Amino acid sequence: MLIFYGHPFSSYTWKALIALYEKDIPFDYRSVDPEFPAHMPELKAHWPVGQFPLIVHDGVPVFESSIIIEYLDHLIPEPRMIPEGFEAALRVRFFDRIFDLHVMNKMQAVVADALRGPEAHVPAIRTECEAALENVYGWLDKELAGGGWATPYGFTLADCAAAPSLFYADWLYRIPEHYENLCGYRARLLAYPSVKRCVDDARPYRAYFPLGAPDRD
Repeated sequence: MLIFYGHPFSSYTWKALIALYEKDIPFDYRSVDPEFPAHMPELKAHWPVGQFPLIVHDGVPVFESSIIIEYLDHLIPEPRMIPEGFEAALRVRFFDRIFDLHVMNKMQAVVADALRGPEAHVPAIRTECEAALENVYGWLDKELAGGGWATPYGFTLADCAAAPSLFYADWLYRIPEHYENLCGYRARLLAYPSVKRCVDDARPYRAYFPLGAPDRD
């Protein structure tokens, strides 16, 4: 059976889990929460950096969330997370990068700053992040004007990336109500069964959010 290492509150863990749930692939979930101290050393035996998610299939480790999802498409082709056609696949990968680099990673920089504690806090990081998120929110609102999912190709890798990105980024810098398309897209994502499952499974860990999890979602 495929082994999966991750944490229920981790945004990139969600990204890979959503694809696993979409494909209904059975797996052994080994949470790296401190409650399970044996699992992180196992993960580091495969990838000394210690980042997750990581899967092990037939003894071979695969890590980095986008690569994991592409590997899952190879194992179980349907439903496809990355379309077969060049232009469609390029569009999906493009949005995957937008959500990871310009939404998720911006949010994580502020979380990392908060975790460093008040003595090492750099206020400019949050200011710069909020300005960057405002810019990308506006761009996404225009791109998502057609409703539906991130691309015209159904629920894909792009949406796997978007769900945790927008979930947590909105906690940090709430999406302004006038970005109706983006707000609607986030709401559709959170109502989607595989995403809702991740949201619900992460509820016990909300105290981990160093900036204070809002009383919503």
